Amino acid sequence: MRLTYTYLTRYPKVFQSLTGLRVREFERLLDDVLPLYQAAEIKRLSRPDRQRAIGGGDKCDLAETEQLLVTVIWLRTYSVHLVLGFLFGVSGVTVGRLLGRWVPVLGQAGRDTMRLPDPGKKRRRTLDALLADTPELAVIIDTFEQPVQRPRQRAEADGYYSGKKKRHTLKSQMAIDEHTGTIADVAASVPGPTADLALLKDSGLMQRLPPGVGGLGDLAYLGLASLHPTGLGATPRRKPRNQPRPAEDVAYNTAFSKRRIKVEHTIGRVRRYQAVTQLDRHHRRYHTARVVAVAGLVNRQITSRLPC
Repeated sequence: MRLTYTYLTRYPKVFQSLTGLRVREFERLLDDVLPLYQAAEIKRLSRPDRQRAIGGGDKCDLAETEQLLVTVIWLRTYSVHLVLGFLFGVSGVTVGRLLGRWVPVLGQAGRDTMRLPDPGKKRRRTLDALLADTPELAVIIDTFEQPVQRPRQRAEADGYYSGKKKRHTLKSQMAIDEHTGTIADVAASVPGPTADLALLKDSGLMQRLPPGVGGLGDLAYLGLASLHPTGLGATPRRKPRNQPRPAEDVAYNTAFSKRRIKVEHTIGRVRRYQAVTQLDRHHRRYHTARVVAVAGLVNRQITSRLPC
C-alpha cells in the first residue's frame, strides 16, 4: 500500500506533522500554486529543443496534488528521495525530478505572500517611552545559518567557514513584519562568514522599505540607520567599554528585546522545515529558492491563524 493524499487527510495531526500545514491550508496552497505549476509545465514542454509534442512521453504516476504533497513533506522532513519514493510508490529519481519542478513554483508562490508593511493601514502602536527614538512602524531583520558540505577546494572552503558556527554554512536574511509576524522579505543566500550588516547593505532592503517604515536589528546591525534614506533604524545599546552597563541601557534593551522577539519566533517556524536546517545535501544549489518556498509556507501558517 502506498501513501496517498486522500489516505493522509484521514489523520489531520499526522498530516500537519508531516507538512506543517493543516489540511485546509494545504488545499488553499494547492489552489494558489496549481495554475503557476501548470504554466511552468507548458513553458517547459514548449521549449524549442524538445522533440516531443506536448502530451508525449511518460506520464507521472502521481497526481498533481500528491506531487505537491511530496514536495512539502520533503521541505518539512528533508527525507532522502529513495524513502519518499518508497512511501508514495515511485522511484527516488522521480521524486528528484518532481522537486526540481515544484520547489521553484513554491518559491514563486512564496514571494507572492511577502508584503512590506503599509504605513497607511494605521498599524502603529503605542511604544514604550524608552523606545521613543525608534521607528513606530518597522520590519525586524535577522539571519540564520544552515550547515553545508565542505567545498573540495581549500580556498572556496575557507569562504564558507563560519567562525560563529565552527563549520561551513550558508546564511539567509529575513525581514519580519512587526505587526503580523509574517516574512516580508528574503535576501539571496550568501556564504556564512558574510557579516549581517554587509548582507543587509547588499540586499538593498533598507532602500526598498516604504516611506515611514524603518528597520530593527540586533547588535550585529549597529549602524543600520545609516542605510535607511531617512535614518529610520534602531539596535540595542552596547555596553560601554571597561564600564558597567548603565541601568537605563538595561531597561532600554529589555524593552527593545520584547519588541524584537517576533523575528525569533518566525525564524523558529522556518527552521522546523528540515530542508533549511539539516546539513545541505545539494551542494548549495537552489538554496535561496528553498528558503523562499519555506517562507511562503510559514506565511500561510501565520496568516491563516491570525485573528480576524
